[in-house]
This record gives sequence, structure tokens and C-alpha cells, in this order.
Amino acid sequence: MLKYTSYFVCALCSVILLGACSKSNSDRDGSKNGTSEKLPRFIGDYNRELDDRVDEHMSGAKAKGIKALALRADTLKYIKDGSLVRLPNQLELFRVDDLKYSIPYLVPDAAKLLVDVSMDFRDSLISKKLPLYRLVVTSVTRTNEDLEKLMKRNLNAIPESAHRYATTFDISWKRFDRGVPTDTSTAVSPDRLKFVLGQVLFNLKNKNMCYVKHERKQACYHITVR
Repeated sequence: MLKYTSYFVCALCSVILLGACSKSNSDRDGSKNGTSEKLPRFIGDYNRELDDRVDEHMSGAKAKGIKALALRADTLKYIKDGSLVRLPNQLELFRVDDLKYSIPYLVPDAAKLLVDVSMDFRDSLISKKLPLYRLVVTSVTRTNEDLEKLMKRNLNAIPESAHRYATTFDISWKRFDRGVPTDTSTAVSPDRLKFVLGQVLFNLKNKNMCYVKHERKQACYHITVR
């Protein structure tokens, strides 16, 4: 198991490096290779601007993901062939929450998207001269057995979920991690951080990099790689 853990970390580090390289070719206003792309302006109407349909998430998940997993043990074959990478519990950019009904694995493209979202969020905070906060990932990949348990507890859970294909993750818009603050007066409200993250996701969505759904009851952004 130790060798698999080392493999997961190495694989994700490679993903992070790829993400960093891609950012060197793109500036933060949407320019790529010297060509400026005018993106729509995000106004914070979450339920309208970040409201990709379930069928869009499902289409993206089936196109980019693995075969839906029945059991957690089924991840091993996908780990061995490189189809799945494991997310570390703690990184400077994000933290994976304590997961009860999902497992911290994603296909490489989805892991890279998570890194891109986290880097853009950090860079946006820096550009706005705000203290740095870390994103909290609240749900990742669900096996059939995870879904069965979840559906007994959550009536809103559906059996045909994009989370089944390792392409989809949820990021809280209510909880953000901050390092030990030296000045509590500089704390940023969750509402403002939610808006900053919404801007980031809105831009990535309009670059056709992901589908995004603002989940009100679950207090998260539901994100699927494209």
C-alpha cells in the first residue's frame, strides 16, 4: 500500500506541475499565447450564471471519466494503470475534507482542473490584496456503495451522479481555510470569498474547461471537468 501512496502523490505532483506550466502560457484575464479573450463579466447571480444542467455534467463525466465503480476496492486497477490519482489530504492550495460518502480519487484531467481552480483562486486573492485562504473540497468520487449509503441519509441524492465517474468534485462556498492570522481585522467574509471563487469558476466555465452548478442546500460548487 505504501508504494501506491507514493505513486499517488508523485502522480498528483506531476499534475500540479502541468497546471503550473499551463498558467505560464495564460494570463489571468483570459489571454492565451498573446491573444486576448474577452470573457463575460460575473455579477454574482449564482443560480443563473453557475447553473449548468445535470445532463451537461453527466455528458462531460461520461466522456472524460472511468467506468462507474461498484466498490471502493475497484479503484485499485485504475490506480495501477494511471487512470486515477489520489488527492492528498492537505496542500497549500486546497484541503480535502473528511469524506464520509466519497473517496479522494480523480481522473488526471479533473485533478488538474482542481489545481487550476485553486491556483486561480489564490492569484485572484493576491490581485485583490486579500489574505490567502485555502479551498475546502467536500466531495469527490462516489462508488455505488457510497451512493447507496448517501441516498439513505440525503433525499436529494440521485443514483445517476457525475461523481461516479471520477470527473467531478465539490468545493464549499461557505467554508474556507486560513492560516494562523496575525491580524483578525483582516479576515475576509465567506460571502466575499464565495464571490471570488464564483468569478474564478465562471471564467473557467466560459473557457469551456468545466461545468459548474451552484448548490444552495449543500453549500458547494459542483464542478465537472470538460
